Amino acid sequence: METTKNSAERFQSLVRAYERFVPRQFLNLLGKDEITSVQFGDQIEKNMTILFSDIRGFTSLSEELTPQQTFNFLNSYLSQMEPVIASHNGIIDKYVGDAIMALFPASADDAVNCANAMRGRLEGYNIGRKSAGYEPVRIGIGLNSGLVILGTIGGSERMEGTVIGDAVNLASRIEGLSKKYEVPLLISEYTFYALKHPERISIRFLDRVTVKGKAQPQSVYEVFDSDPVQIKEGKAATKRMFEEALAHYHLKNIDVAKKMLQECLKHNPLDRPAQIYLDRCKAFTRTGVHESTGELAHAVKWTEDFKFGVAEIDDQHRALFSQCNKLLDALRTNREIEEVNEAITFLDTYVASHFHDEENLMEEYKYPFTDFQKWQHAKFSEYFNSLKQEIRELDDSNRYFILLRVQLLVVDWLVNHTLKLDTHLGRFIKRKAESVSN
Repeated sequence: METTKNSAERFQSLVRAYERFVPRQFLNLLGKDEITSVQFGDQIEKNMTILFSDIRGFTSLSEELTPQQTFNFLNSYLSQMEPVIASHNGIIDKYVGDAIMALFPASADDAVNCANAMRGRLEGYNIGRKSAGYEPVRIGIGLNSGLVILGTIGGSERMEGTVIGDAVNLASRIEGLSKKYEVPLLISEYTFYALKHPERISIRFLDRVTVKGKAQPQSVYEVFDSDPVQIKEGKAATKRMFEEALAHYHLKNIDVAKKMLQECLKHNPLDRPAQIYLDRCKAFTRTGVHESTGELAHAVKWTEDFKFGVAEIDDQHRALFSQCNKLLDALRTNREIEEVNEAITFLDTYVASHFHDEENLMEEYKYPFTDFQKWQHAKFSEYFNSLKQEIRELDDSNRYFILLRVQLLVVDWLVNHTLKLDTHLGRFIKRKAESVSN
């Protein structure tokens, strides 16, 4: 009897030990009760937010430490971050040296709140380091949201659980960009669109960038909730002016952009992105080099990458892009307000009917991400409705700002939604139709 009891306790101890390497939440997502039931190649597709973080200047820090000190330092730091991630419904996928990759399957809001909490925990950790005579630690965090495949990879003798997909790669690149802009926390436009309560988070548009492996420019946003109080308040107070300055910069109205950025820095001298953009303006004046993606003054071009596979939906997408181009062109060239209103009216009615047609297809083919698609459609309608009145109040004083907002909240949303979610739906329908015909 005692032997049986000891065996059961030992088995449970082993299971708990294994779960330190493969978290129980990961198993739950795979639909597994125990790690012993995981099979090579188990996988599931899921929409989630991916967080990457790493320690700034870790190489320099570790060069001054012995190997034992390096491991002690890393374990000390990581033990601070682990409970923060767990308390925000996150799953640590892996540690890569000083870097953390974590998954947030419930919501993008969890991921952003976690990133802010990690920065808050780091502040307390650095107080302890300072009292012990050590340099403070700085980290950078990047977030991206999207569909990923979660499962097991490896060989017959060694496998591990992980997630793979384009959304993972972009999250890593977003974290890398945080170094360029000298900010601790960046999120992609996909995470921005996925937030249920963006009004509860301090966010501002930061840039449009060309990322390796991406044909379309990507917008990135800065989250500054956890900045030092004075800097946070300064960024909040100058947010509209800063984003308007960026609109002028990206549309090459450099003199106005420069004046606005100087005003931002007068209110908030420690605003690093504002200083970086001001330096870009000065560089443009000297050299004529405009550091940007350069596509804001051009029409959205239809390519085969946007193809859905259902002729009716493809025609609707082409029509939507055409009307978006008409709206942007009317806003850029100071056309009569009637032309602007015509484009708005078309988009208002056409988008609703287009979404309805897509949702009918989802229901017909029992698409597993129907609820998320519907939520995204509702989110777009919310953005568009908020912009309509602003657009109708257009004048020369706000033209550049509204142009940028239409680009980010209407055109970019439609382009990225078509490239990602709609093409995914199209492939699903094609596979389902082929399986039925066979």
